[in-house]
Amino acid sequence: MAAVKLMIIGAGNRGQAYAKFAELCPDKLQIVGVAEPREWHRNFMVQHHNIPKNHVFKCWTEAAKVKKFCDGVVIATPDAMHVDPALAFADLKYNILLEKPMAPNAADCKKIYNAAKKNKIIMAVCHVLRYTQYSRALKKIVDSGEIGEIIAMQHFEPVGYFHQAHSFVRGNWRNEGLSSPMLLQKSCHDLDWMRYIIGKKSVKVSSFGSLKHFKKSEQPAGAADRCLDCPAHIEQCCPYSAKKIYYGFYNKGCLGWPLEIVVPEPTPEKIEKALREGPYGRCVYACDNDVVDNQVVNVEFEGGAVASFLMTAFCPSEGRKTTIHGTKGFIQGDSRMIKIFNYLTDKWREVDSNQVDNSILSGHGGGDGGIISDFVDALATNDPSKIISGPEVSLETHLSVFAAEKARKNGTVEIIK
Repeated sequence: MAAVKLMIIGAGNRGQAYAKFAELCPDKLQIVGVAEPREWHRNFMVQHHNIPKNHVFKCWTEAAKVKKFCDGVVIATPDAMHVDPALAFADLKYNILLEKPMAPNAADCKKIYNAAKKNKIIMAVCHVLRYTQYSRALKKIVDSGEIGEIIAMQHFEPVGYFHQAHSFVRGNWRNEGLSSPMLLQKSCHDLDWMRYIIGKKSVKVSSFGSLKHFKKSEQPAGAADRCLDCPAHIEQCCPYSAKKIYYGFYNKGCLGWPLEIVVPEPTPEKIEKALREGPYGRCVYACDNDVVDNQVVNVEFEGGAVASFLMTAFCPSEGRKTTIHGTKGFIQGDSRMIKIFNYLTDKWREVDSNQVDNSILSGHGGGDGGIISDFVDALATNDPSKIISGPEVSLETHLSVFAAEKARKNGTVEIIK
């Protein structure tokens, strides 16, 4: 079977992650094109995948003007730049792997869904949590009926103090107007995952949350607006110090994410320059961020099952945790280990789902590798049933996120439609 050929639209962290599959499994996938405005990232993709010059583009619009030359595209552009390339490449009959969220608003999500349906392409939305070994194992247990009917679920996403500071205070997803709401960008796949595990549509939602801590009113007296300029007695007591976070990663030899986002191929000199001049050196209390740093969402599903979801910055960055309450049993999960309690026998049993490697595709508990593998397989066999995060169900769960945001802002209970 010939290898599937893909073009990467947006060669940043996410685009590079999916392209890595071609290096690990060249018999299954080849990267034959790239569209990326940043020279370093564009050249990185060219060099690692030997992309011919006539398939190297500075913008996706250039790529869309060329006659179709591969099986599909990976669209990993910024959130607000998903809809136009998705519509263009769908009309060109490219199959699409689309980074989540589909788009920052419901109208554009519906446009993408309609384009995929009209053009009869295979599309997968990167709800990577569905594709982990942990999720597959948990779903199998739930669907077996071992714990009976699900009555309730509690799901916790520990964003983590430094991840919040990096991505959602200083970084690309800090401002709703520049990207999307925190719940959509960071946790649309959590609400999607809850729907996947429960296996029923969500019908009602309420939500509460705010930007509680990372704002000017919380800045310590005498603190500077850049960490490198901050008085030592203040900076050394700040857990969100850019010096602490980024030099800390460098000193541990951790040169990948998040340090590579601050500066590619980091050195101490490059890090200092980036922190003095770039966005990642700013005080977390003096940024232009407006997305929430904590949020709860309550959901009612068809049939009456309920779920609560908590996302917060104020914790270590570690695996998601879930409890599921059924009529015959109870489940605890921590993104690796699944513990099942049987009400009839009063006994526990455990399932260890730890089957991921240490490559970049192990991101999100192996979900990054899982989705690109299934997408490639779907294209190779022309079988869209291999995709479990297609445009229809992804639109449904995106609409639940938009309803939750409306509920949070208006203090209402929203019907999802």
